[in-house]
Amino acid sequence: MQNTVRIELQPLGETFELERGMPLQDVLFAHGVEFPCGGRARCKGCRVRVARGSLPVTPEQQGLLSAEELAAGWRLSCCCRADTDLTLELGQWEAAILADNSVFEFTPRDGLGVAVDLGTTTLVAQLLDLRNAHVLAVRTALNHQASFGADVMSRVSFALEENGLRRLCSLVRSQIGKLIAELLEASKAGRGRIETVTVVGNTVMHHLFCGIDVTPLSRYPFEPERDGLEVLRASELGWDLSGDPAVRFLPCLGGFVGSDILAGILATRLHESGPLVGLVDLGTNGEIVIGNRERLLCASTAAGPAFEGARISMGMRAATGAISAVSIEGGALRCHVLGNVAPRGICGSGLVDAVAAGLDLGSIQPSGRLGNGTNGPLMLCPPVTLTQNDIRELQLAKGAIAAGIRLLLARWGAEAKDLTRLYLAGAFGNYISRASARRIGLLDFPIEMVKPAGNTALLGAKLALFNADEAACAYTSVRNRIQHVSLNAEPRFQEVFVEEMTFPAS
Repeated sequence: MQNTVRIELQPLGETFELERGMPLQDVLFAHGVEFPCGGRARCKGCRVRVARGSLPVTPEQQGLLSAEELAAGWRLSCCCRADTDLTLELGQWEAAILADNSVFEFTPRDGLGVAVDLGTTTLVAQLLDLRNAHVLAVRTALNHQASFGADVMSRVSFALEENGLRRLCSLVRSQIGKLIAELLEASKAGRGRIETVTVVGNTVMHHLFCGIDVTPLSRYPFEPERDGLEVLRASELGWDLSGDPAVRFLPCLGGFVGSDILAGILATRLHESGPLVGLVDLGTNGEIVIGNRERLLCASTAAGPAFEGARISMGMRAATGAISAVSIEGGALRCHVLGNVAPRGICGSGLVDAVAAGLDLGSIQPSGRLGNGTNGPLMLCPPVTLTQNDIRELQLAKGAIAAGIRLLLARWGAEAKDLTRLYLAGAFGNYISRASARRIGLLDFPIEMVKPAGNTALLGAKLALFNADEAACAYTSVRNRIQHVSLNAEPRFQEVFVEEMTFPAS
């Protein structure tokens, strides 16, 4: 018997050989297969269809996949190994990853610099000429750690396993190192001298990149023991870069509020504002900042991955085949599908639109219950449906964000009407319909007051490249003015959270 098997992926047309018996999870993530639960057989995000060959049906798969799905060849790749030659049908990752092309003030310096936004789901790296701030090359990728879970707590859980932290740390360091090598090659800078590298990310990413124990983040009060500026040399990370430049992972703000939010504050100049303003990053770990130049409050909420399509029965990333927008035409739902192909799932922006439209049509009640008179799902665009559990997942996510905003405003001594502008950071915040977000009660503010701000984390990381000493002073100054609020310790959090889970009546 041969020691290798041949795997063909459709519609990609890619073929490669694997060692016989290798878990499919180890190789399929890079080709578009999602593992929202970290490969623990708790969801259906990693489904693939066997077009040729065979994969055994395990008890875990029987519990999650219907008899019809199993008969059609669907399998959970997290439960399967490559024991025979296979042809598998899957969808290719084409998720939109937000870069940054903002113009900003800077102090010129010699050499090259690299700014990295290390997200839970995605990575963005830009190579800059520090003499003129021109972006010479951009590289984006999905964070390979996502094969061990879609959200930060899944990563923390894996990191606590034997060798888990080492594996996650090595994985992301290697991936970023390869991105930097690609940046140099794409820009024709070759082995040009990189003077400095700046990395930003949430607190869990900070720990998993720097090799810091995540145990304090796994239990109450969820406060890290180390969250300050971490400075490493490229050689310590296994990167062969001329001059062995310093790699700075910028400091976090406390709890699960990381340096990506600190960078966002500097990018939007929240800390310089006279009127009361806010910043919200709508992701798996939703972060919120409320304040002005006098005082800043920040908090994080466990919004979960619903905004990114995970834990939704037919959820997926914003890739080809995803319903990305839903509207009402002639009293019926009209769906926009990315790539102008047959729909195969729904992404976060489509989910918010679908619920908003369902509320307007009366198909969904303010309580969140399906109002179509049946126990069946709401049909969006065949075969994509919305189930009662899908709506509840969105309620949990939107309730956490809305409750966090409300409690921070109350802690400030203000009300929603006192906020003059709310910046939305990150990819989801830039693609979501503000009207739909208001309709479901996620962002209950006038539409004109809510401003998509792009990738503020990456912009803040670039600002820090030009003068490390000035950047350190700026970050220290902002950190001294900001107070981290642990929503878990807020006496009214559960009460407000439950109130915010319901949808507005109109």
